[in-house]
Amino acid sequence: MSETDDTLTTLTRIANALERLAPPKTADIDMKSHQGYVWVSEKSSFHAVDEIQRLPLDSLQGIDQQKQQLLENTEYFAKGMRANNALLWGARGTGKSSVLKAVHGHLLEKGYDIGLVEIQREDLGDLPEVMARLSKIDRAYILFCDDLAFEQEDISYKSLKAVLEGGLSGRPRNLVFYATSNRRHLMARQMIENEQSTAINRSEAAEEKISLSDRFGLWIGFHNVDQDTYLAMIKWYVEYYQIPVSYDDVRQDSLTWAIGRGNRSGRTAFQYILNLAMQHGIKI
Repeated sequence: MSETDDTLTTLTRIANALERLAPPKTADIDMKSHQGYVWVSEKSSFHAVDEIQRLPLDSLQGIDQQKQQLLENTEYFAKGMRANNALLWGARGTGKSSVLKAVHGHLLEKGYDIGLVEIQREDLGDLPEVMARLSKIDRAYILFCDDLAFEQEDISYKSLKAVLEGGLSGRPRNLVFYATSNRRHLMARQMIENEQSTAINRSEAAEEKISLSDRFGLWIGFHNVDQDTYLAMIKWYVEYYQIPVSYDDVRQDSLTWAIGRGNRSGRTAFQYILNLAMQHGIKI
């Protein structure tokens, strides 16, 4: 093999290695033709989601006030108005994520063109880039983060706080930010107390933490439901999915199911219905 051939082979190997390290940029996703998107931080791009898994808005029982609050805020935003950022907080399985997706689907059915964009909590540092990209598109977007919370030594909350309302540019008019969390103030109590103990002014340290929640103009609380509401959910699902059973026959069984899971919630009710449908060979 000649020296020229050796050189060509070496250059080819180097070129192939560089392509593996930095693959060609993927084609841009059409940000107007899909229902939803997921931000992929590693690729600095959006992944399109054509079919969002969600329940009908009417199927979410026992949270009528919460549904109405979020629907009114979101529909106002979909009409081109400025609307509040919303924090949906409360116990696990109480319908926070479900109502968010159901409201979005309901508005799509009413003819509103509004996209749903999910960003993971671990990728909140990308928020400025995500919001900058979306602000250039002529479409309304709900940007949401599921299960938002901050732990000890996590300072990314400062970036979130600045992006939500602060800065010179502020929040783009075509964006609203929704988050779900098990914590009303997004931080663990211990985290807030630690900040207070080391601060020169303890009240200012506490206000710094709580002020993150204040960036959400709309706080919507979700709680475990009572037995009557839980049973109403079961009855509604049985009728809606046309499961061939008598409500009276499954009433006690559904309560036993809830006891076994340690709570009564919308999630527990739907999980029971899934199991019941499976037993009868019904696809839901």
